[in-house]
Amino acid sequence: MTEAAELIDNEFLRQFELKVEDQLAKIEYSLQERKIFLTKLVIPDSITDENFKTNFLKLVFEEIESRNLSVMPTSPAIAKFVRSNRKYKRMLPVGVRI
Repeated sequence: MTEAAELIDNEFLRQFELKVEDQLAKIEYSLQERKIFLTKLVIPDSITDENFKTNFLKLVFEEIESRNLSVMPTSPAIAKFVRSNRKYKRMLPVGVRI
């Protein structure tokens, strides 16, 4: 499902977006210096695929990594994702633990 969709960085609204059918999943963010604060994860109720959230977050983290930014997950759902995917912990700023 997420492979065919294109991740969009809507800089005006400060959110990553992924359109699935007519639904819009998004992760709101705030960019400060070389850190990106992921503040809110919104996935429409109509998206029932259990793997969708994980795949969406992986796309966003790969995009952030390509920009060489540190990640501060302030959303509980995103922090949980980082805890369960150890490879993304290296993207946290120095001294930050989740």
